[in-house]
Amino acid sequence: MSQPAPRPDHRLRIAVMGAGSIGCHLGGSLAGVADVTLIGRVAAMDTLRARGLTLSGGGRPRLRVDTDGGPLGVRLATGAEGVADADYVLVTVKSANTGEVARELAPHLAPGTVVVSFQNGLRNTGALAEVLTGRPVVAGMVPYNVVRTGPGAFHQGSGGTLMVEAVRHAEPLVAALTAAGLRIEARHDMREVQCAKLLMNLNNAINALSGLPLRDQLGQRAYRECLALSQSEALAAYAAEGIQPARLGPIPARLTPRLLRLPDGIFRRLATATLSIDAQARSSTWEDLQRGRPTEIDSLQGEVVALAARHALPAPVNAELVSLVRRMEAAGPGAARRWSGGELLAKVTTMR
Repeated sequence: MSQPAPRPDHRLRIAVMGAGSIGCHLGGSLAGVADVTLIGRVAAMDTLRARGLTLSGGGRPRLRVDTDGGPLGVRLATGAEGVADADYVLVTVKSANTGEVARELAPHLAPGTVVVSFQNGLRNTGALAEVLTGRPVVAGMVPYNVVRTGPGAFHQGSGGTLMVEAVRHAEPLVAALTAAGLRIEARHDMREVQCAKLLMNLNNAINALSGLPLRDQLGQRAYRECLALSQSEALAAYAAEGIQPARLGPIPARLTPRLLRLPDGIFRRLATATLSIDAQARSSTWEDLQRGRPTEIDSLQGEVVALAARHALPAPVNAELVSLVRRMEAAGPGAARRWSGGELLAKVTTMR
């Protein structure tokens, strides 16, 4: 399988398919070390064209990125033809759109182009590979939260290390991300990494239902109990499937529900990394609901429900969280109720 051919100036050509919060964060960060094209919705690209791209957070200086295609800026596109001649295509669309995007990409990919999925969920790499037959498709994982804070402005509200499948044709991308100042690790256990990330992402729905910033929500024991229940169902389904999620932090995944259930004071002392989230951080599910967009709930709690059903295991807490988020989607921006920790815990525990 061919590796992307280096250009004379050693700058990779990278296209980002699905330039939302994560896509703009990755593409904008890479603009100083690679030739980057952001591909997204017409309205979103018009905003970037008019306002430019600003990145903040993550312990790095605020970065302003030109959107006029200049040598240290990014180019903008609204269709899959924007990937032509790219060495790498970073796919950051919602999971529900993966198959459609793969079909759009197929006729425009140059020979040897490597496609990298930096998406939530467990199935996207396989869905891309199924359509892009014979092309290199690589799994990636973004551990942290990025939220849009204004027109063309995106803020990384928590920390963590990007991860990508440890294969030879991903090495130039890893080098570029490192040169861009992003922490990244090549892993041989990406399936287990993605399963561990899904456990973390089960908080997305709870955060959206709370209406609170992540730090405030995770600081309340009742919300954490909801997350512990959701994770416990996922861990039981993983065990039945023979999956042992990767250890991504100081505590093994199987012990996380126990940590979440601790009293607030003890939790704060033991979970310093978990609460090292700035005041602006919110979950992607919260952001989707605020903007009237479909959420990825089917690829989060919905994935747990489906996996549990395959092994005839109950997953009532996750099923109820799916139902509550879908009601919020139907209600529209600003119309859905906010759940206190006690109310949400009472609601999900009645389903057990």
